[in-house]
Amino acid sequence: MADSTQQQGSYIFEAENAAEMARLINQDRIMTRCMGGLFPPRLDLSSVQDVLDIACGPGGWVLDVARAYPDRRVTGIDISQLMTEFARYQAMSEGLHNAHFTVMDTLKPLDFPDNSFDFVNARFVSSFMPKQAWPLFMQECTRITRRGGIMRLTEFEANMTTSYAFERLHQSAARAMHKAGQSFSPTGWQFGITPMLGRFLRDVGYQSIQKMSFVLDSSAGTEDHLSQYQNALVALKLIQPYLVKTSMLTQEEAESLYQRALEEMMSPDYCAMWYFLSVWGEKPR
Repeated sequence: MADSTQQQGSYIFEAENAAEMARLINQDRIMTRCMGGLFPPRLDLSSVQDVLDIACGPGGWVLDVARAYPDRRVTGIDISQLMTEFARYQAMSEGLHNAHFTVMDTLKPLDFPDNSFDFVNARFVSSFMPKQAWPLFMQECTRITRRGGIMRLTEFEANMTTSYAFERLHQSAARAMHKAGQSFSPTGWQFGITPMLGRFLRDVGYQSIQKMSFVLDSSAGTEDHLSQYQNALVALKLIQPYLVKTSMLTQEEAESLYQRALEEMMSPDYCAMWYFLSVWGEKPR
């Protein structure tokens, strides 16, 4: 396992941050739409009663599932007190009594009994998951999943853009994660997480593994350009302390690249693609 210092410092963004919470609310809606819905296509939900979302943030996916399936019990866990309290308030204000949220550190054993859930969802957990923590995490997810239940992992790689500054910042983030032991890339030029997802599920015995890839076009003139600009406005600012702490950039370099990236993203010639992969499998019956 990674040492305790590395695990405690593995969160790229500050967990208790209102700006990050607002960014995640926006990102959550976009990702669900881009993925074509809340669950994998053609998935038989007749036996799915208890659903878990790991690292749920402000609870967007959980709340959407609770609205769409009022007869299902949906639970979200996150390390952030701020985000779980916000999610609880949203559920209460809408009368979503089937949505529940609790503070829990995903890097530690999960505080649920064995065989608790029929569907376990984990989206973008690589942003805080040390490389050496994945086996324990997968074992815990398998422990709490019922026989015949489904686990789904969704992860992304760095955006590909025509912005020099944006590319520099993403490469710096990828190298920082590599240095911190959070990357599977042998060179550190990408996150290297998407090729590993099927392997993670196979290693803990999941069967009937399926994959689906997605792409979000946020080029100038597209539907998602402005929303991804707003996403970058917050994310590229919040990641600056992490890049400085890991000695990838000085504060002056990080701020200069940040300002230039925002300018280049508003150019009429700006082009960008964001790729991510969803992989799911069934726990043997």
